[in-house]
Amino acid sequence: VQLQASGGGLVQAGGSLRLFCAASGRTFSSHCMGWFRQAPGKEREFVAAISWSGGSTYYADSVKGRFTISRDNANNTLYLQMNSLKPEDTAVYYCASAAANDPIVAVIRGTGIDYWGKGTLVTVSS
Repeated sequence: VQLQASGGGLVQAGGSLRLFCAASGRTFSSHCMGWFRQAPGKEREFVAAISWSGGSTYYADSVKGRFTISRDNANNTLYLQMNSLKPEDTAVYYCASAAANDPIVAVIRGTGIDYWGKGTLVTVSS
């Protein structure tokens, strides 16, 4: 199983970025997915989660209304659209997958993650 995150970069405050996570080696549509981030000197934190079908999503309060998680099961890809970026959004962003058929709460709590992707760095300048 591989989860490959990409799309990070340097952006000014107020700008936008779209992150991608390409999944391989498993039936993508059977797994709830999520994004987490880790800022320098801080612990990794939950950002957003999405159900198998994409019909349910959940966000951390810090990104609600600015970030949108989505997925394309036909192309085994997870997305995170990030708008109105702030310097405090600077972090390494990781995509993550829960075990097959686990509910979205397994991603939200971080307790049901069975695979992590390599991160992609997002830097927001003020």
